[in-house]
Amino acid sequence: MDRGRGRGRGGGMIGLLLIQALSEYGRLQRKPPVTAGLIAANTLIYLRPKFLDPILPPFNQILFNPHLILKHKDLKRFILSAFHHINEPHLFYNMLSLLWKGTQLEGAMGSIEYASMVAALVGMSQGITLLLAKGLLLFDYDSPYYNEYSVGFSGVLFAMKVVLYSRSDDYTHLYGLVVPTRYAAWAELVLVQMFVPGVSFLGHLGGILAGLLYLKLTASNSGGNPFVKIITGFARFMSWPFRFAHGVLLPSQRSRVFGRGIIGGSEAENVWRCGACTYDNISQSSVCEMCGTEHDDYYDGGSSPPPSTTGSSQAISVEELRQRRVQRFGR
Repeated sequence: MDRGRGRGRGGGMIGLLLIQALSEYGRLQRKPPVTAGLIAANTLIYLRPKFLDPILPPFNQILFNPHLILKHKDLKRFILSAFHHINEPHLFYNMLSLLWKGTQLEGAMGSIEYASMVAALVGMSQGITLLLAKGLLLFDYDSPYYNEYSVGFSGVLFAMKVVLYSRSDDYTHLYGLVVPTRYAAWAELVLVQMFVPGVSFLGHLGGILAGLLYLKLTASNSGGNPFVKIITGFARFMSWPFRFAHGVLLPSQRSRVFGRGIIGGSEAENVWRCGACTYDNISQSSVCEMCGTEHDDYYDGGSSPPPSTTGSSQAISVEELRQRRVQRFGR
């Protein structure tokens, strides 16, 4: 996340980003659609073509500022600031980082779970940054952070790095230093603040804490993603009118399969099941097609069923059933 210092252009870095993204995307056997969509959305918002002008507020109205967000309950600053960037280098390096982290996470988690994770990390990183800035007021330390302007996706990227490296026992090289991979986000937080001017320390710290909180929530949910249930439930709720109309206009018609098949619809009333062998027979048949047992209900019209030589059909033995099948089918 970069502190707002005015919007500028950096030359042809968007072209380099496009080449790099297309090269990496084409190399992957499994394409990550959510990561590609996020990169495209961030780039499109930065370029800001004219057809987006009615949708997107002016740049100075989306800068993340804790004071203005809390004072005016400004959700557009809270959400949209994560998807805006100061200049082309800011966009370029953030999107390269997103491309690298996103392809790994989306490939391991699946697109739906990955999308829900990104949505959760955006909200949590922005919210934690807001709470940190507000909390500093208790120590009369409000000037550097509570009134600071910032934009960028790097807070979410720090959170993604925490999630990506959470179970790694390896070591990584970071600015010439060898550090444990699972603590790389903390080391980068300190080093970036020391050597890169104009970055938002609170925004990056909020991203790291958001990643840790996300891991805590998923661990308490038996390793599953609690936000997937929210997204799928919402999608199911929104699609119920279409499912209802489909059920009314195109009711399911299942063809009747006699024997051991599943009976569906009203056709179940036109069959009877043999009490001896449980075979399903058509209602017009008075004798089971499988074992030859008479159907008692067939004679309800006045005649009585022929006497059974084996007693009750429910008490038929396995050997008798086999003999009947041999006599009826010759096998």
